[in-house]
Amino acid sequence: MSEKKKFTLEYEIKSSPRILYTFLNEANGLSQWFADDVNVRDQIYTFTWDGESQKAKLVAIKENKLVRFKWLDDEPQAYFEMEILQDELTNDVALGITDFATEETLTERKQIWDNQIDYLISVLGA
Repeated sequence: MSEKKKFTLEYEIKSSPRILYTFLNEANGLSQWFADDVNVRDQIYTFTWDGESQKAKLVAIKENKLVRFKWLDDEPQAYFEMEILQDELTNDVALGITDFATEETLTERKQIWDNQIDYLISVLGA
C-alpha cells in the first residue's frame, strides 16, 4: 500500500472569515456542504455520506482561522485541515485545504474538494 502524501489547495471565497468559519466547525454548517449529516460529541465529528459514516477528531482549532480533523481510521500522519486565509492588503478571503492522498487517489481527492468547495460557495451565496 502506497503512503499518503500531503497536498494543499486554495480557493478564493467571497465571505467574511467569521461567517465562513461557522461552515467549517459547526455541525450545522458542515452538513450544509461537506457531508449529508454531521454529528459532534466530545470533539469527535461523525460525517455521513450516502448512509456511510466516518469519524474524525477535531485536533486543532483557531477561531475564525482554522480547523484540523484527523480521521480515526486513517494513517497516523494523515489529517485534513481547512484554513481561512485573508490578504492583509486586499482583505480577500481564501480557503486553504490541506489533505493527504496516495498517488493513485490524488486526482480524485482534489476533484472531491473542488466539488465540495463549489457547493460551499453556492451555499454561502458567494
